[in-house]
Amino acid sequence: MADAESGKGAETGYDIPKILAALPHRYPMLLVDRVAAIGEQEIHAVKAVSFNEGFFQGHFPGRPIMPGVLQIEALAQAAGILAIESLGLAGSGKLVYFMAIEDAKFRSPVEPGHLLDLRVGFVQKRSRVCKFWGKASIADKVTCEVNFTAMIADS
Repeated sequence: MADAESGKGAETGYDIPKILAALPHRYPMLLVDRVAAIGEQEIHAVKAVSFNEGFFQGHFPGRPIMPGVLQIEALAQAAGILAIESLGLAGSGKLVYFMAIEDAKFRSPVEPGHLLDLRVGFVQKRSRVCKFWGKASIADKVTCEVNFTAMIADS
Protein backbone atom coordinates (compact mmCIF):
# COMPACT_ATOMS: atom_id res chain seq x y z
CA MET A 1 0.00 0.00 0.00
CA ALA A 2 2.48 2.51 -1.20
CA ASP A 3 0.28 5.61 -1.08
CA ALA A 4 -1.03 5.34 2.48
CA GLU A 5 2.00 3.65 4.04
CA SER A 6 4.63 5.85 2.44
CA GLY A 7 3.16 8.89 4.13
CA LYS A 8 3.06 10.61 0.75
CA GLY A 9 -0.15 12.57 0.95
CA ALA A 10 -1.28 10.24 3.71
CA GLU A 11 -3.05 11.13 6.92
CA THR A 12 -2.82 9.01 10.04
CA GLY A 13 -4.54 9.01 13.41
CA TYR A 14 -8.13 8.69 12.23
CA ASP A 15 -10.11 8.11 15.42
CA ILE A 16 -13.72 7.10 16.07
CA PRO A 17 -15.17 10.66 15.98
CA LYS A 18 -13.68 11.22 12.53
CA ILE A 19 -14.87 7.78 11.34
CA LEU A 20 -18.38 8.59 12.62
CA ALA A 21 -18.26 11.90 10.73
CA ALA A 22 -17.40 10.09 7.48
CA LEU A 23 -19.76 7.10 7.75
CA PRO A 24 -23.49 6.84 8.53
CA HIS A 25 -22.98 3.43 10.20
CA ARG A 26 -23.45 3.05 13.95
CA TYR A 27 -23.31 0.19 16.43
CA PRO A 28 -23.79 -2.69 15.78
CA MET A 29 -23.02 -2.18 12.08
CA LEU A 30 -19.95 0.06 12.36
CA LEU A 31 -17.08 -2.28 11.44
CA VAL A 32 -14.14 0.14 11.24
CA ASP A 33 -12.48 0.96 14.56
CA ARG A 34 -9.45 2.92 13.37
CA VAL A 35 -7.86 4.26 10.21
CA ALA A 36 -4.12 3.64 10.38
CA ALA A 37 -3.36 5.53 7.15
CA ILE A 38 -5.25 7.10 4.28
CA GLY A 39 -4.00 8.53 1.01
CA GLU A 40 -5.63 9.64 -2.21
CA GLN A 41 -5.77 6.12 -3.66
CA GLU A 42 -5.64 3.70 -0.70
CA ILE A 43 -6.65 3.23 2.91
CA HIS A 44 -5.46 1.00 5.74
CA ALA A 45 -8.10 0.59 8.44
CA VAL A 46 -8.47 -1.81 11.38
CA LYS A 47 -11.38 -3.75 12.89
CA ALA A 48 -10.76 -5.08 16.40
CA VAL A 49 -12.76 -8.30 16.48
CA SER A 50 -14.21 -8.79 19.96
CA PHE A 51 -15.89 -11.85 21.44
CA ASN A 52 -18.76 -9.50 22.39
CA GLU A 53 -19.80 -9.06 18.73
CA GLY A 54 -23.44 -10.10 18.42
CA PHE A 55 -22.89 -12.32 15.40
CA PHE A 56 -20.67 -14.70 17.39
CA GLN A 57 -23.72 -15.96 19.34
CA GLY A 58 -24.93 -17.82 16.28
CA HIS A 59 -21.86 -18.02 14.02
CA PHE A 60 -20.94 -20.53 15.35
CA PRO A 61 -21.67 -21.62 18.94
CA GLY A 62 -18.53 -23.31 20.25
CA ARG A 63 -16.46 -22.12 17.24
CA PRO A 64 -16.93 -18.36 16.79
CA ILE A 65 -15.97 -17.15 13.30
CA MET A 66 -16.63 -13.71 11.80
CA PRO A 67 -18.96 -14.12 8.80
CA GLY A 68 -17.26 -13.51 5.46
CA VAL A 69 -19.95 -11.08 4.38
CA LEU A 70 -19.11 -8.92 7.40
CA GLN A 71 -15.46 -8.91 6.37
CA ILE A 72 -16.61 -7.59 2.99
CA GLU A 73 -18.83 -5.03 4.74
CA ALA A 74 -15.85 -3.85 6.82
CA LEU A 75 -13.81 -3.45 3.61
CA ALA A 76 -16.71 -1.54 2.03
CA GLN A 77 -16.91 0.81 5.01
CA ALA A 78 -13.18 1.50 4.69
CA ALA A 79 -13.79 2.17 0.98
CA GLY A 80 -16.58 4.56 1.95
CA ILE A 81 -14.18 6.58 4.09
CA LEU A 82 -11.62 6.57 1.27
CA ALA A 83 -14.18 7.72 -1.30
CA ILE A 84 -15.68 10.45 0.91
CA GLU A 85 -12.24 11.82 1.80
CA SER A 86 -10.49 11.53 -1.57
CA LEU A 87 -13.45 12.92 -3.53
CA GLY A 88 -13.84 15.83 -1.08
CA LEU A 89 -17.37 14.84 -0.06
CA ALA A 90 -17.01 15.15 3.73
CA GLY A 91 -20.03 16.95 5.19
CA SER A 92 -21.92 16.81 1.88
CA GLY A 93 -24.49 14.26 3.05
CA LYS A 94 -23.47 11.87 0.27
CA LEU A 95 -23.56 8.11 0.93
CA VAL A 96 -21.61 5.27 -0.66
CA TYR A 97 -23.83 2.34 -1.73
CA PHE A 98 -22.77 -1.14 -2.88
CA MET A 99 -23.54 -1.87 -6.53
CA ALA A 100 -21.59 -5.08 -7.12
CA ILE A 101 -19.38 -7.57 -5.31
CA GLU A 102 -17.06 -9.61 -7.53
CA ASP A 103 -14.40 -12.25 -7.10
CA ALA A 104 -14.89 -12.66 -3.34
CA LYS A 105 -12.56 -15.24 -1.86
CA PHE A 106 -12.34 -16.30 1.77
CA ARG A 107 -8.95 -17.66 2.75
CA SER A 108 -8.77 -17.97 6.54
CA PRO A 109 -11.18 -17.68 9.49
CA VAL A 110 -11.37 -14.54 11.63
CA GLU A 111 -11.86 -15.25 15.33
CA PRO A 112 -12.42 -13.17 18.47
CA GLY A 113 -9.30 -11.34 19.60
CA HIS A 114 -7.97 -10.75 16.09
CA LEU A 115 -7.05 -7.36 14.70
CA LEU A 116 -8.37 -7.41 11.16
CA ASP A 117 -6.33 -5.24 8.79
CA LEU A 118 -8.49 -3.73 6.06
CA ARG A 119 -6.69 -2.51 2.96
CA VAL A 120 -8.70 -0.96 0.13
CA GLY A 121 -7.74 0.95 -2.99
CA PHE A 122 -9.32 2.44 -6.05
CA VAL A 123 -9.37 0.48 -9.28
CA GLN A 124 -11.39 3.22 -10.98
CA LYS A 125 -12.47 6.57 -9.55
CA ARG A 126 -15.29 8.62 -11.02
CA SER A 127 -17.57 11.22 -9.50
CA ARG A 128 -20.57 8.86 -9.06
CA VAL A 129 -19.27 5.30 -9.46
CA CYS A 130 -16.04 3.87 -8.05
CA LYS A 131 -14.46 0.44 -8.30
CA PHE A 132 -12.30 -0.90 -5.49
CA TRP A 133 -10.06 -3.82 -4.59
CA GLY A 134 -10.08 -4.95 -0.97
CA LYS A 135 -7.99 -7.29 1.12
CA ALA A 136 -8.53 -8.24 4.77
CA SER A 137 -5.75 -9.91 6.72
CA ILE A 138 -4.49 -10.87 10.15
CA ALA A 139 -0.74 -10.47 10.70
CA ASP A 140 -0.13 -10.55 6.92
CA LYS A 141 -2.25 -13.72 6.46
CA VAL A 142 -5.04 -12.93 3.98
CA THR A 143 -8.54 -13.76 5.23
CA CYS A 144 -10.62 -12.22 2.43
CA GLU A 145 -10.09 -10.69 -1.01
CA VAL A 146 -12.75 -8.95 -3.08
CA ASN A 147 -13.39 -6.46 -5.87
CA PHE A 148 -16.47 -4.29 -5.59
CA THR A 149 -18.27 -1.32 -7.10
CA ALA A 150 -20.03 1.44 -5.23
CA MET A 151 -22.20 4.41 -6.16
CA ILE A 152 -21.99 7.86 -4.59
CA ALA A 153 -25.51 9.18 -4.05
CA ASP A 154 -27.52 11.64 -2.01
CA SER A 155 -28.66 10.35 1.37
